[in-house]
This record gives sequence, C-alpha cells and structure tokens, in this order.
Amino acid sequence: MADHAPAVRRRPPLHRGLSRQALILVLLIAVAFGTAIYMGVRHPYGAPEARQPVEPLRMTVIPLSPQGKVPGAADPEYLYAHSPAAQFGVGEDAIPLPAWRRTAHFSDSDVKAALTIARDYVVRSSLHPEVLDSSQVHLARMLLDAGQLDQFDQSFEHPAADGRHAPTGWLVRFDPARAELADPKIRVQGSFQAVEVDSATLEVTADHTFVYALRPTGSADHAQASLFTVRRELTFRFDRTDLRTNQTQLVVSYGQAGPLSCAEDSTNHLEPLLAGQTARSGGPAGTNPYATGSATALCGTLAAGAEPKV
Repeated sequence: MADHAPAVRRRPPLHRGLSRQALILVLLIAVAFGTAIYMGVRHPYGAPEARQPVEPLRMTVIPLSPQGKVPGAADPEYLYAHSPAAQFGVGEDAIPLPAWRRTAHFSDSDVKAALTIARDYVVRSSLHPEVLDSSQVHLARMLLDAGQLDQFDQSFEHPAADGRHAPTGWLVRFDPARAELADPKIRVQGSFQAVEVDSATLEVTADHTFVYALRPTGSADHAQASLFTVRRELTFRFDRTDLRTNQTQLVVSYGQAGPLSCAEDSTNHLEPLLAGQTARSGGPAGTNPYATGSATALCGTLAAGAEPKV
C-alpha cells in the first residue's frame, strides 16, 4: 500500500476576502452613491423655494375725451402720416426685445425668457384681430400664472369697474357692434425693462403706445376712418416656476385710451368715438367714497396734439 497515492485528495487553500468581481461592484456602487450625494448638495437650483402668493392684477383704464369732433379721412395711411404716430413701427415687428444681461440671481437665459414671455403677452393682448374684436380671450390667458386664472375668468364673466375685474385691463378690445379695424397695420412704439426684485423674483415693465385705424362696424371700405390711441404700461412678475412653465404674473395694468367719452363705460369694451363724432356731455360715473373695494372713476382730456391734422 505504500506504493500508492493517498486516497484523500488535497483541496486548494481558500481565498479569504472578496473576489475581484465583487470588489469592483462594491467600488462602482460607492462611486455612484457618492456622486448622487454630491449632485444633491451642489445642484445649481438648490432646494425648491416656497412660492410667494400670486398677487391679483391691479388695473386702471383712463378714458381720454376729445375736445371737438374726431378727425377722419378715407385713407388710414393719410391719417397716420399726419399724426404723432407717423414714425411708429408696424405690428409685432415694432416690439423688439431689448438687450438683456444676467442679474445677481438669474442667468442670461432667465432674463431673456422673462422678456420673451412679457413680449408675447403684449402682442397677444394688443395686436391680434381676434382679441381686438372681442371674439376670443384665450391667447393672453394661456400666458398667465395659474394663480391669476380665476381673476381673469371672473373679469370676463362678471365685468366690474372695481380696479380688479375689467376686461379692458387685461386686453385691448373694442365693442364689435361699434368699431372695426380699417387697417390691419397697427402702429406701435415702446420699450421693455427687466430688473431683479429679489433672489426669487424678476420684474419686467412694458410701456407701449398702440395706434389703431378704426371705422364703423359694417361700413364700406371708403367710409371715413379715425385713429384710436392706447397707452399701456404693464408690470409682469416672474418666479422660477413661471420661467419654467412659460407663464407670468401680470400685477399692474395702467392704460390711457381715446378718443372716448367719459360718460361711456369702458369696463368691458372700449367704445371708440369715430370720425366726426363728439364726446357725450357728462363726466365719468360717480364714485361712492362709502363703498369699500370700489375704484375711483377717472377721465382725462385728449390733447389736440395727439390727433391727426386733417
């Protein structure tokens, strides 16, 4: 028996510790976990900030009453050429974005986005024929922060001259039974300005003058046209949610419009005085100082220099 090999075969010694594949897997998991923690700490937007309550829009529309008959002419181009709007640009192309730059807490792209949204609102609420003839309102509504939609809807369902619910504070729109565009080439001039209010808020101010050529609804093309001027100063506010959703908070709307009659109600529609017409006698609607939540009725006089010389 001494000449034969042992009946029991020796086993190789056990390797203590992890195998190479297991060690690589552990290292990969550790790297991924560390990267996730690092990105969570260093994420450029940080933790989401609590949103401030959305302010309701405060609006003022001041009718401007002419001192005599409204000038008119059969050719709208002639009226424009003999008015202060002679050098204004035409339509949407006359509303360019200004130069922009980053602020302390908002990037170049953030500021550009805010200006672009504000410009879109100005265009949609002041130039689109469907808005001007009061046939639709959703083009501007789509750009509003969700927190203002109830106020917007209530303004059109139940218009009120309370400084909060006048459709003409949101849009430029004419009484379709009274006036229509005599020329689709609306004249425009104005500017934008963007500033940082705080680390979470951008504010854009838009100040534009629009001049519309109007004639009586349903009249022939050769009927006398007249010019109607609207000055709009709008203040838009943006937080990071608005910039991400391509929406805005419209917080202030101040407008002057004429020729209008102070005795007419400009809450729901603008009621233009057309060529040859004069303002009705009487001032604006009375203001009750005992009524809470009401807005003061205002009216101005349209300067003779603001009308075309015909």
